[in-house]
Amino acid sequence: MGGTMKPLEKTVCEKVGDPPLHDADFTPPKPPKAILKPVGRAIAQFGMIREGDRILLGLSGGKDSLTLLAVLKHLQRHAPVKFELAACTVDPEIPGFDPSPLKDYLAKLGVPYFYHGEDFIAQAEQQMKGDSFCSFCARKKRGILYTVCRREGYNVLALAQHLDDLAESFLMSAFHSGDLRTMKAHYLNNEGDIRIIRPLVRVRENQCRAFAEQANLPVIPDNCPACYSKPTEREHFKQLLHAEEQRNPHLFANLWRAMQPLIADDNQGGRLLGG
Repeated sequence: MGGTMKPLEKTVCEKVGDPPLHDADFTPPKPPKAILKPVGRAIAQFGMIREGDRILLGLSGGKDSLTLLAVLKHLQRHAPVKFELAACTVDPEIPGFDPSPLKDYLAKLGVPYFYHGEDFIAQAEQQMKGDSFCSFCARKKRGILYTVCRREGYNVLALAQHLDDLAESFLMSAFHSGDLRTMKAHYLNNEGDIRIIRPLVRVRENQCRAFAEQANLPVIPDNCPACYSKPTEREHFKQLLHAEEQRNPHLFANLWRAMQPLIADDNQGGRLLGG
């Protein structure tokens, strides 16, 4: 695959079964009930977390993935279903993106942490075939996260897309492809060996933003500089939805109901958190 895979769990947390090397004076941020409640309902509705799961969180350093980290860490301490948790950051080595502060933060939390750096821009110039750099980058990151899951024995990959992301994807698919599609809440990858979960599917983006600010989460500025350098189609639909919500405060509740057949997938079985 190329690039440099740097497993940092030895410096952040000992092997599974040993006491975590966390900061005893550090109090992990507690997400508000306004976030924990919809996350709990989503986990129960879609059967996302099962007894003994080993969950790897894709941690970009943005407000959404840091919010999900706080949620999963809270659930790990308080939920009746026991699961393991680690995080992985994929660094596309784009100027302006520096995820290095995440290492110390994960150490304080006592969460095993993996880091992978790879020059995506150089590869995109050779491998892109008509799609956007954002699409290329997303596929590359997903492949790397799968590799880390398999190498380290994690059976679940947690991603931090929220309800706004699902709604934007739904409209983009309908407008540009004529398809009724969006991101699924819980599904198996094509190889059938990794389950992908999105616990924030019932949470709004502004809730993540407010929590990140209130809890002073170590958000990495411009965690996708290439995407922020110019307006994207997703940004267009974000603004369209924002404008429509001013006219219809029930917009996202309605979209949530409309998207139910598209979000669901058959991953039931086993003892579930919230089930």
